[in-house]
Amino acid sequence: MSGWVYAGRWALVTGASAGIGEALARELAARGMHVALSARREDRLRALAGEIEAAHGVRTAVVPADLSEEGAAARLWTAAGEEGRAIHLLVNNAGFGSKAEFLAIALHRQTEMVRLNCIAPMELMHLALGAGTPGVVNVASIAGYQPVPMMAAYSASKAFLMTLSEAVGEELRGSGTRIVTVNPGPVATEFQQVAGTEVNARTLGIRTPQQVVAAALEALEAGTGTVVPGFPNRLGAVAVRVAPRSLVLKAAKKMMKAFR
Repeated sequence: MSGWVYAGRWALVTGASAGIGEALARELAARGMHVALSARREDRLRALAGEIEAAHGVRTAVVPADLSEEGAAARLWTAAGEEGRAIHLLVNNAGFGSKAEFLAIALHRQTEMVRLNCIAPMELMHLALGAGTPGVVNVASIAGYQPVPMMAAYSASKAFLMTLSEAVGEELRGSGTRIVTVNPGPVATEFQQVAGTEVNARTLGIRTPQQVVAAALEALEAGTGTVVPGFPNRLGAVAVRVAPRSLVLKAAKKMMKAFR
């Protein structure tokens, strides 16, 4: 499949203040897309917007939002479409994780995680597709391929997003709408600091945000599909699906305990 056009169209990127979201916003702008930037930290969004406009001559819109709040996704979608902006590409990137045993993480924190990682992207995708948006990129995780002890709710939330994204993509196959599911492995971003999962240059399968973005946009240009950036991560995603579930769980638990 070909024919995807960036130049002159609008993208809405959530979680755009850092990491993969910031890298996606910068690369989309470099390819000529106008970008509506959303995250909680307005100051960082405005700084990014200024840099993007100066570097690439595109337009930007800053739309701060906390997508863990009820109704925030609908408000964001409405605000992103103001002043005649038609969203051509939705990037659901906002999300967070927490590393600890299930009972050690406050219930309200896990509820926020599910709202941000599952409900908000589902609502935004429903709104976008209902409005005729022809492209959606959902950033899930290789954690969604198996249960992960010490990050139980996070891995479950990413399994939800992955399954939802792939199922809707299949429903829309042949319609011209492109749904891309991106399942990164370890990436050195602020996400790791919040989650409590330290990574470094020697971490198996580690990718940069720019490498994840390149894989995501290559998949978008190719059409609907699922991409796991990095060969070790692709191999792991296959292995956990064919290995005995009990061994996968034990291995995941051992790996999580190894993180500082």
